[in-house]
Amino acid sequence: MPSLKDESITKLYYSIGEVAKMFEVNNSLIRFWEKEFDILKPKKNAKGNRLFTQKDVDNLKIIFHLVKERGFTLDGAKKKLRENKLDSTPNEEIVERLKVIRGFLVELRDNL
Repeated sequence: MPSLKDESITKLYYSIGEVAKMFEVNNSLIRFWEKEFDILKPKKNAKGNRLFTQKDVDNLKIIFHLVKERGFTLDGAKKKLRENKLDSTPNEEIVERLKVIRGFLVELRDNL
């Protein structure tokens, strides 16, 4: 019988600290984005602590990608999300393939 530690556990809710750590940003930036982007709707417990669902984390990934990686302004990111959310989502498979190709090309160059 496998132990509990061996099984992957999916959390229903993440604290603001856990979410901030995922994106390597401050808690205050997550709170700021929550106010700026209406697609972020974390629940709050009796103490008022924010509880982020996986959907919130997925939306934060899109916001992070647009603002931090692609350099969109907040207004530009909001507009992009309204126009086409799916087009805004980073395609991780393509990025991974490009990294492999880049590694191959760097190795090829070094061997010349």
